[in-house]
Amino acid sequence: MTPLRVAACQINPVVGDLDANVARITAAARDAAERGAQVAVFGEMALTGYPVEDLLLRRSFAVDSREAVHELARSLDTAGCGDLIVIVGFLDRDPDAPETSTDPTGGARNAAGVLHGGELVARYDKHFLPNYGVFDEKRWFTPGDRLVVLDVDGVRLGLAICEDVWWPDGPVAGLGELGVDAVLCLNASPFEVGKPAQRREILAARVAEGGAPVLYVNLVGGQDELVFDGDSFTARSGSDWAPGPQFVEATTFTDVPALGRDRAETVAGWSVESVRLAARPASALQSAAPRVADLDETAQIWAALVTGTRDYVHKVGGRTVALGMSGGIDSALVAVIAADAVGADNVYGVGMPSKYSSDHSKDDAAEQARRMGIHFRFEPIEHMVEAFVGQLHLTGLAEENIQARCRGMTLMSLSNLDGHLVLATGNKSELAVGYSTIYGDAVGAYAPIRDVEKSLVWELARWRNKVAVERGETPPIPENSITKEPSAELRPGQKDSDSLPDYDVLDDILRRYVEQDQGVAEIAEAGYEPDLIRKVARLVDRAEYKRRQYPLGPKVTPKAFGRDRRMPITNRWHDPA
Repeated sequence: MTPLRVAACQINPVVGDLDANVARITAAARDAAERGAQVAVFGEMALTGYPVEDLLLRRSFAVDSREAVHELARSLDTAGCGDLIVIVGFLDRDPDAPETSTDPTGGARNAAGVLHGGELVARYDKHFLPNYGVFDEKRWFTPGDRLVVLDVDGVRLGLAICEDVWWPDGPVAGLGELGVDAVLCLNASPFEVGKPAQRREILAARVAEGGAPVLYVNLVGGQDELVFDGDSFTARSGSDWAPGPQFVEATTFTDVPALGRDRAETVAGWSVESVRLAARPASALQSAAPRVADLDETAQIWAALVTGTRDYVHKVGGRTVALGMSGGIDSALVAVIAADAVGADNVYGVGMPSKYSSDHSKDDAAEQARRMGIHFRFEPIEHMVEAFVGQLHLTGLAEENIQARCRGMTLMSLSNLDGHLVLATGNKSELAVGYSTIYGDAVGAYAPIRDVEKSLVWELARWRNKVAVERGETPPIPENSITKEPSAELRPGQKDSDSLPDYDVLDDILRRYVEQDQGVAEIAEAGYEPDLIRKVARLVDRAEYKRRQYPLGPKVTPKAFGRDRRMPITNRWHDPA
């Protein structure tokens, strides 16, 4: 029996842009068909983008989404690939279903539609709805309760959606009992450090459980704070893998043969829908080797930051970005991320020195702009600060903060004048302990390194300079910006170390307290002084209100501030240990 050629179509949809997503899917499907595919699989909710969040509570959006899947089927047929079997994720909801207090979505489903011959011929609904971390699917969807098997000229394909393959004894186990030859899994799995390896471990277990390969097809691109890395692959038994690329739109191909397994039409505990379909002629097959993902962990993080920044700017309709450049490491790194994301000619750096700004800081900012070829200007804030200080008789912390607020006001004024999106430059360590000024350095539309701890900021800066050297380019970040002791330069001789421990120490404590939810006693077991731990914990707890007002940015760690970690602002409990 001739194997089926299955295309994994890794695309970057835009949430809510149904017409454009129909066009994007049609183009990718037509390309896959021309390259010999008989089946094309797209990611979870690829038609609507993911996550749609509370958009699905609007009946009109649900109606449009349901119509879009039928429009897509017609579009595929018109494009000459109606005989291609296309499996695509979409939002399904009966527009006539009642909305109740216990189900305001009217029974919305996270669905996979099977399109063939210009029609929607089958539908599979996601079973397991994740409700942890960044996911709120139990708020949005009703779970499915049946298995779907496609019999394509004797090759049997089972369907699953994302979380369905993360748990044992789920749909994959049931499909294994039915004797499928492969499981096609549609995914919207966001990137975080360590996620690619975790996926492979989970999928290896499902392959062993179900006895068949799993074709894992993921979305790619940024959606607000989430970044989807693609990383579509085929998981087979043992070490036999067929990986695809990360962070780019791409199509990879896998041949799925009939395995000659014992087959069943029913399985205890499940309802089963079987659909017979005819494949396109096998004579259309062409050789197509999969691309191999070879990004190391640092390169993955960089790609996630660039992808998230690029897609946020472009998907909200922006083109140019502006940021304050102090000559310090954080703004230096954000400037390079911005240039990689939207192009150097679309980046506008602004140096805003006060009377406390050192000459080397001003020189470093100007030198970096020269190296990168970005736009740059100086807008000194000393006279603005003097006006506020003189009028309000500001001293101490109030005087320090007014400098940051004058800088924020300057950036937002230029944004209003020239239409730039402002990028905030704070890192995760600063955000954790509240070392940011509301309405000052916290202003902006997007914060590219808000989930990047300070120690990683330095690592990324050195890595990006190294990449530039390997390409025969000038390193974009001046060495002095990397090596000098960090300082906000808001008062004479100020250093971060005046009030914070060494960043390697601080970041380890923060990882334990924020990402791992360890208490004082647990962190002390790692060798840190309890008084230091309590100081850091108090700083984190007291800064919650600031983080709620900080611009969003791309998630790259296992637990980012924001939807990943939801703590009360008004809170009088503190770890007594």
